[in-house]
Amino acid sequence: MRRLPRHAAHGFTLIELMVSIFIMSMLALMSWRGIDGMARAQEISRERADAVATMQTALSQWQSDLDQMQPAKSGTSIDYDGRIVRIVRYYGGTELRVVAWGKRIIDGQTRWIRWQSDPATTRFELEAALTQATQWGIRPTDAQLGNEVQLATVDDLQIFYYRNDAWSNPLSNASSNAVPPPVATPPVAGAGTAIAPPPDGVRLVLKLSAGQALAGTLIRDWVQPTIGGNKT
Repeated sequence: MRRLPRHAAHGFTLIELMVSIFIMSMLALMSWRGIDGMARAQEISRERADAVATMQTALSQWQSDLDQMQPAKSGTSIDYDGRIVRIVRYYGGTELRVVAWGKRIIDGQTRWIRWQSDPATTRFELEAALTQATQWGIRPTDAQLGNEVQLATVDDLQIFYYRNDAWSNPLSNASSNAVPPPVATPPVAGAGTAIAPPPDGVRLVLKLSAGQALAGTLIRDWVQPTIGGNKT
């Protein structure tokens, strides 16, 4: 009887199988790391896009509040006390509201926030709204918290006025609107108090927190529309 050659029955050895399994495991691990990296990059891009959209919306609202600011001859138009910016602005027709911008530590983070009052159709209601804005900047009530919006996480917020061809700190500028003591009734038209004209421009400086989707220093300049239009 004829025998088959011994080499015809040769198969994979245990070592060869182990090497093949090891190579396949390494390829699978490399593929998983690549997929995980892509997922992380996609998540970071999505967070950054959301942060940019939120910031653009906030800055558009900031500009709108300044664009619709009531004339100084009608009473207080804008003031800054080192904590908050108060702006008296029109909302369609003759309706007035007081809006306030500031910062507050919330859950361990400094947040840039905006508050707005209910409509004010009389001088008494406007005085009350201005006082509420000041109170909100010091110690907000539960009702006032319901009218505020948290915008972004920041390390600091600064405001500068443009007057006499120069930017300056409103708190050190004698020509800026006088700021009343906390919770005092602010000056309004007809109250016998001289009203300083609003600044020609307002500069907002936001120092965004490191480690967030957006970081660094953001500067937004606003110019009176009658002077030269708004610009960033």
